[in-house]
Amino acid sequence: MDIFAFPPLAALLNAAYGALAGLSDLLTPLAGASAAALAVVLVTLLVRALLIPVGISQARAEQTRTRLAPRLRELQRRHKKNPERLQKEMLELYRSENTSPFAGMLPVLAQAPVVGILYTLFLRPEIAGHPNELLTHDLFGAPLGTSLVSALFGGTATPATFVVFGALLAVMIAAAEVTRRVFRPVPVEGDDSPMNSPAMLRVASALHSLTAVFAAFVPLAAALYLTVTVVWTLVQRVILRRRYPLPVPAAVRV
Repeated sequence: MDIFAFPPLAALLNAAYGALAGLSDLLTPLAGASAAALAVVLVTLLVRALLIPVGISQARAEQTRTRLAPRLRELQRRHKKNPERLQKEMLELYRSENTSPFAGMLPVLAQAPVVGILYTLFLRPEIAGHPNELLTHDLFGAPLGTSLVSALFGGTATPATFVVFGALLAVMIAAAEVTRRVFRPVPVEGDDSPMNSPAMLRVASALHSLTAVFAAFVPLAAALYLTVTVVWTLVQRVILRRRYPLPVPAAVRV
């Protein structure tokens, strides 16, 4: 079922497409054949800027969760045989801190429609019944509507395809490695949950590289969006972590 066949959503998607195509036309004298790619970058930067409050909300929620984690573990230890008492005590703790277990989740959900529309613009060959001309443009000779994997298996890969995708993937991998090193989860003493095990912490660190893998399967326009988003997210997290530092947990003693 195509949800964008629903008239209101089709109209919304078509309006977003018209705005992006119009921006591409305005940028043509400056960027030439790469105007659509530049439009993708600018729209992505605009969206990420509008979502800065979401990032701030998430940083605050993460700070609060980390600060409350030792007290929550203590409650779980004391009342593990009395689930009703445990739930009551946990809710009371959240209430006293003027927060909730779901703090930070609503902002994430709020950005989903925006991100969904952007991805749809970059992935669909047709928008509201007409060709998606955005995907007929290129970036330094690499078509915006072609993925690295499809170009390889379809025999249409060119040197430009490898150079452009190679550069984007290199940036994403570098950003993932910096993120892994800077925001590496630390084992917490006294936390026996599976999520605190060394294996799960290693898996969590490895997840940062999945975006680069995904980018090889989507059209270049979407990979460009992902690259800008990954770099923006890294810079934003570094800034917000300084503004909202996490309490240092007691690391597991080896």
